[in-house]
Amino acid sequence: MKCLMCQGEMEPRAVAYTVDRKGYHLYVEDIPAYVCSQCGERFFDEKEVISIQEMIQVFESKLEEVRKVA
Repeated sequence: MKCLMCQGEMEPRAVAYTVDRKGYHLYVEDIPAYVCSQCGERFFDEKEVISIQEMIQVFESKLEEVRKVA
């Protein structure tokens, strides 16, 4: 697989995923991805993207519950 940014070779690896949004910072380790050996660009398969999106939705829902109690 070639990198869309620089045409370097993409290699499968486990990477950390981070997101800053709505007043929180989420950090998850060991997410499968393809990483460019030249520029470091990361590409996630659809399965991982859907899982990450679902995780964020659940986290935000629980966070809203906690913030309502406080």
